[in-house]
Amino acid sequence: MKFTPRKINAFMLFKLPAAFLTGVRVESLSEEKSVVKVKHRWINQNPFKSMFWAVQGMASEFSSGILVMQAIDVSGKKVSMLVTNMNATFTKKATGKIRFECNDGIAIQKAIQKSTETGEGQTVLVTSEGINEEGVSVSKFQYEWSLKVKN
Repeated sequence: MKFTPRKINAFMLFKLPAAFLTGVRVESLSEEKSVVKVKHRWINQNPFKSMFWAVQGMASEFSSGILVMQAIDVSGKKVSMLVTNMNATFTKKATGKIRFECNDGIAIQKAIQKSTETGEGQTVLVTSEGINEEGVSVSKFQYEWSLKVKN
């Protein structure tokens, strides 16, 4: 399957309805980078009139997860994927449109390749940063993905 923003957004509607309903959408996708956007709205706000941290988490995890899914598809292997650790830092209120960018597609591909060669599970640390319309970072998430090629 060719991964396109439109196909991924349709996938999200059926497989991740909470993310879809809160406005998480894939904006762009390449082998190296993904951009997922979400707009602050009534349905995804917290009591402090900014975006709820969990919505930011869904968007940021998805920006890294679609790179993992795409790399697995390209590899042609059956690979298990699991987030084994996560860390987040929030630096500014998230209001307006927030873009989560993950630029770690190559590192993910290398981890899958190494798992293929060694038969052992690999971990890869990836970062997704939330940037507001003014170009200011509002949050940064790091995910540790565990990847293992299945026999």
